[in-house]
Amino acid sequence: MPSPRIRRAWLTAAAAASLALTGLTAPAQAEDAPQDVTSATVQEPLATETAPAPLATAAWTPGGPASPGDFTLSPGALNAETTARVTRLDSVLPKSGVQNLLIGANRDVSPWCSRDPFGTAPDPDIKYCLQNDDSTSREWVPQGFSGVSDAQDDELWGTAGNIQLFASYDGWDPGREDDPDPATGDCTAAETEANDACNQKGVRITFVQSRVNPASGISEIKYRHVLLGWTYVNSADHVSFDGLHASEYPIQKGVHAGGIVWYGNYLYVADTRNGLRVFDMRTIMDLDPDGDPGTHDAMGSDTDGVKTTANTEDKTKVGRHDNVWYSFGYRYVMPQVAAWKFKAGQGNPAGSYGCVPTGAPKASYISLDRSTTPDRLIMGEYCRPQSGAESTGRIASYPVADLEQRSLDVTAQGWANYLPLAGGGAQGAAAHDGTLYVNESKGTDEPGNLWRYTWNDGQLVTSGQAVKTARGAEDLYVERGTGRLWSLSEHRPGSDPDCKANPDASDPDGTDYCQRVLYAHKLSRLDARP
Repeated sequence: MPSPRIRRAWLTAAAAASLALTGLTAPAQAEDAPQDVTSATVQEPLATETAPAPLATAAWTPGGPASPGDFTLSPGALNAETTARVTRLDSVLPKSGVQNLLIGANRDVSPWCSRDPFGTAPDPDIKYCLQNDDSTSREWVPQGFSGVSDAQDDELWGTAGNIQLFASYDGWDPGREDDPDPATGDCTAAETEANDACNQKGVRITFVQSRVNPASGISEIKYRHVLLGWTYVNSADHVSFDGLHASEYPIQKGVHAGGIVWYGNYLYVADTRNGLRVFDMRTIMDLDPDGDPGTHDAMGSDTDGVKTTANTEDKTKVGRHDNVWYSFGYRYVMPQVAAWKFKAGQGNPAGSYGCVPTGAPKASYISLDRSTTPDRLIMGEYCRPQSGAESTGRIASYPVADLEQRSLDVTAQGWANYLPLAGGGAQGAAAHDGTLYVNESKGTDEPGNLWRYTWNDGQLVTSGQAVKTARGAEDLYVERGTGRLWSLSEHRPGSDPDCKANPDASDPDGTDYCQRVLYAHKLSRLDARP
């Protein structure tokens, strides 16, 4: 699932030097002028590319203990400044609560459609199919998974239940570095206006809810996308926001969102080479409060008292331009409120799927374990060991409540291990009642593996045989009330030769297993398997 890197022009040397002292560079955006596609966008925490750390001299073994200290997270250097910017943005843009967002959910889920990414694997307990444009989108690639069972002990958000969340990153920019012709390697202004996919939008979160429609009394499953953003102050001293410009390997300035955890008011998003980004459910901004995109609703004013409006019809712009707010066409935007950054140096080599056994890990996926005391956030690495002593990937747990304070370092506690998964490829992991469940993706040509591990004298050991699951299996989420282990598949038609873009008469269903679904296995059935 490669995606192109983003070419961006830097600000003037003087401005860049000044902002470099804080670790942040704001997009070059003159007031009363649209932001150009070449304007710079570097977000905190900026990945610091270091030389690969030497391999550990001490022996390590798959399943054996790893160093908790390597997982230590430090509060983002700009957390206080970020809070101030979000407060300013909150004074300008109206907010929406999660329940109101769900009431206005505008997209439909089809349960038990014909799409079948499982093949010969056991059928899941439940399967949701996204709308066709999301199921086959070349632009948005689903990854992380969480829900209200993570968020609240009673599994309710106010009076709303049955809520799942998943994250997707923008993995496609036509006309950019995936264009083989150097002369047309970047989107021109005309191309950007004509094709909103030319804009690298970053990451979005999708809220899904199964419910009974109060008006019709009919059961339905609805969902809504929310754009994630980060705030900055532009050249006119106005607060603005941009997307979390995502990129696939090598992860540099982007966010892959391979794992998410919703805990209380906060949403934690895995930032592969950096650590975690934090968002607040209480600051979801609504750029179309009357629900009619054509009215361009009035917004508030920033420090200068100038009134603004919002435009959710134009999908090619983001942030404030000429006193108008844009959001790549999304009604809702959730700005980043804080960050956590690995304290140790990043020894994993840039541009590689391999992992080394020491230094900062990759934050490839995260999940929540509410079956322990205290509740723990789980973080693990996606790796493809290639030779020698390269690591199978590490996984560890943190007391999640420690992440709610943002002044002291947080170190992994409880356990830290190397995965026993010899071939790597872990896309998600979740722990519940002493069992660690790990999703291993095997590509588009065969179902993935769902592994089960337990701890024995501090060692992770395999429990039973791998359970076959979906092709392109991703992050994992435990829904305690229903006893389900949720995940989602990421492949789409055309993403691989095995995923036919245009099924022919001899194989009319050739793309079914490459269309995305949300699905869940019953934990009781998994645990009963040999």
